[in-house]
Amino acid sequence: MKKPLTILALIAPLALAAQQAQGPGQVRPRPGQGRGAEFPPPSIVDYKPKSTLVTPEHLKPRAKFPVIDIHSHQPSPISPAQFAKVVQGMEANNLQILVNLSGGSGDNLRRSLDAIRTSPYKDRMVLFANVNFRPSGGVGLGFGEAAARQLEADIKAGALGLKVFKDVGMFDRKTDGSRLPVDDPELDPIWDACARLNVPVLIHVGEPQAFFEPIDYHNERWLELAMFADRRHQEGVRFEQLVTERNNMIRKHPKTRYILAHFGWHANDLARAATLLDENANVYLDVAAVLYDFGRQPRGAHDFFVKYQDRILFGKDSYQPDEYPYYWRVFETADEYFDYYRDYHAFWKLYGLDLPDAVLKKLYAGNARRIVPGLPN
Repeated sequence: MKKPLTILALIAPLALAAQQAQGPGQVRPRPGQGRGAEFPPPSIVDYKPKSTLVTPEHLKPRAKFPVIDIHSHQPSPISPAQFAKVVQGMEANNLQILVNLSGGSGDNLRRSLDAIRTSPYKDRMVLFANVNFRPSGGVGLGFGEAAARQLEADIKAGALGLKVFKDVGMFDRKTDGSRLPVDDPELDPIWDACARLNVPVLIHVGEPQAFFEPIDYHNERWLELAMFADRRHQEGVRFEQLVTERNNMIRKHPKTRYILAHFGWHANDLARAATLLDENANVYLDVAAVLYDFGRQPRGAHDFFVKYQDRILFGKDSYQPDEYPYYWRVFETADEYFDYYRDYHAFWKLYGLDLPDAVLKKLYAGNARRIVPGLPN
């Protein structure tokens, strides 16, 4: 009996090890489980496998319907040569109007408006004004009233709205040196002025949620964070705090129309975006620079865009004419498994939403014309 017992003693640890290596529901270890690569693994930037998948392609170099880009940044004032070059790219993409969100204020805004009015392309670009949230010494008592008066003058001069940059809430300071919250009462006169003047506020609050999370190999934006130091927000105000302040501001000013830049950074959580829209009739979303999130959830995004077709506006952010066709392809086709234009933004593939024409027309221009009075015909 000694020999069988000896064999059993040798086998038992091996069986136990195999059992421990199994995952939930497995009946035996997976092939290659625990095995390392025989070749040196490539870096994340070097590994670009060529897909063997063959699918139909419907490239869209030009939008199906005329487009108003609600989220663009151009020089202010823009020179005749620069404007002509911008319009060339607009023509190629079927862009009818660019909303330049970097209009500035005061004399600079008036010079920028004059540069557009005196150009051959006066109906192709409009300006949103900006408020200087970094006065000498910081934002203190009386700032909001003074800023509202200047904004009213800028709107009367010809600006069609107000653009607020992400510095509010993240970097701008009060006179005591503390962070300026998005919902600070001192800013109320500015939002009230926009309601009174019937102009929208296009506001950028925060950054993508992943930018605030630990920079480890579980962070899907690891490569982008490794490349751009100014996008790392592991210290300071948190994402949820910024969202809370933004939502407080929105609820406090129900007569002010807010266009949330970059889908409010909720394109990765459409249920949350839906709740925001359902609870706040004065909120709209632009799609600028978050195409990568729509394209990886085509069925859910399709249904969202159809349901909320009156609340979403087209925007691109950085003006690169050769990048717009990716938007047209995602929104207009049912194509599968194609690349995004910046791999450090998104290493995954995109899929088309195949939106109905009626939805495309609202997304591309109809909603902008309804929400931003005064746009050229």
